[in-house]
Amino acid sequence: MRLLSLTACLAALALPLCTAARADTADDGIHKIRHVIIIMQENRSFDSYFGAYPGVDGLFDKDGRSSICVPDPAARDCVAPFHDTSLYSPDAGHGQGDATTDINGGKMDGFIGDAESLAKNPCDNLQQPVCSLNQDPRSVMGYHNRSELHDYWAYADNFVLQDHMFEPNASWSLPAHLFEVSEWAAACPVHDKPQRCVNQLQYDGLPPDFLPPGKRKTPPIYAWTDLTWLLHKAHVSWGYYVFPGTQPDCDDDEPGCKPVRQTARTPGVWNPLPYFDTVRDDGELKNIQSLRKFYIAAKNGTLPAVSWIVPSSEVSEHPPFSIQAGQSYVVSLVNAVMSGPEWNSTTIFIAWDDWGGFYDHVVPPKVDGNGYGLRVPGLVISPYARQGYIDHQTLSFDAYAKFIEDDFLGGQRLDPKSDGRPDPRPTVRENVAILGDLRQDFDFNQAPRPPVLLPTRFVFGVLEPSQVMRAPANHRCPARFALSKDGNWCFMTGHK
Repeated sequence: MRLLSLTACLAALALPLCTAARADTADDGIHKIRHVIIIMQENRSFDSYFGAYPGVDGLFDKDGRSSICVPDPAARDCVAPFHDTSLYSPDAGHGQGDATTDINGGKMDGFIGDAESLAKNPCDNLQQPVCSLNQDPRSVMGYHNRSELHDYWAYADNFVLQDHMFEPNASWSLPAHLFEVSEWAAACPVHDKPQRCVNQLQYDGLPPDFLPPGKRKTPPIYAWTDLTWLLHKAHVSWGYYVFPGTQPDCDDDEPGCKPVRQTARTPGVWNPLPYFDTVRDDGELKNIQSLRKFYIAAKNGTLPAVSWIVPSSEVSEHPPFSIQAGQSYVVSLVNAVMSGPEWNSTTIFIAWDDWGGFYDHVVPPKVDGNGYGLRVPGLVISPYARQGYIDHQTLSFDAYAKFIEDDFLGGQRLDPKSDGRPDPRPTVRENVAILGDLRQDFDFNQAPRPPVLLPTRFVFGVLEPSQVMRAPANHRCPARFALSKDGNWCFMTGHK
């Protein structure tokens, strides 16, 4: 196909073949990117990670001053953002109701009050890891800087930081991950009838392991159309890579619960694709794989065109787990790509699936009844990424789908009017007028930039020494770790 000329295509009126030939032979612009990798971490707001980074729409003015002070209803005073030097944080509410409370009609002042309402009885389930940590609701006002986030800030220095990346939905992890792969979250009564799905922002079909005790554990039905269906139809390869371990999110937005096992073969909140009818019908369940296979593909030069990567709880940065462990893990992923033969044709997008209850001062734009949600960090790493560039465009995870569609699908959208598998989604998210274009983060005229390899202690399959971990069966923690009160977790000593 690469040898087929455009003139010959037009003469034969083989327009689909022409499109493929042009995409395959393009050597400039977006088509220099042949591998898109989306790394999704957990539960951090933009201000909590980058609010102190120079030049961003952050917590401080150009003189380093801040007028922010969020009410503390219990203490009847207010709390200004403060530098939190801890690598561990307690969890906070991050569901639809919490988003509404935190935003408070645009005042952005409900964060502490919401955390206080959840902290009144945080340990009703002693298997909650959050029960072992300090429950000060004011912790949601803490922010980190280069001292704690040296790796992420180094990526911002060398590549692109996005300071108006919003969660696509004003809710928790499950709908965020559904939007990541499908631009929608819905509830569906039957299989293979996408037109019968209805919009659902909070309870969009829970995996069986997350259903309350005593409730019939029926797998959810995700019958609407997702991005893998378009990729499959266009013969574009994809992979969804799952870190085996646990996921800490509860059955909706609660700040703690018993951890649920996670592997590539266990569908869940962070791994929803196995429940999509399209993935099953297209025979592509095999594309959902252990993260080990990602490291192998990066080394061997066999990465698919599109990769999604989700963590295990221990490296997710989801409170109460270590942000250092999360950074080390993400650096290992980026280093694997940079050290492999496909670095020069790759872009890596890094984001956090929701704000986790942490403070952010920017009012989310409203594009439809689902969102946007609150602001989260976003990074772009690529040999063609602009160096030290801060992207101020309004973005959401919808921009990732738009980039993939523009790069590999000729601009086809998840649009019921044109995608061949209509569903009743309220909005074609990729076409929202305020959504920015990720191509602005690249300079495709520059020579590919060399890798920026950062040091990391993380090796997949080997315990990262700076993290919260599940306690062994004998309840004896390794050296430098202490057993939690409930006996289920080992915490690195001195983390409080």
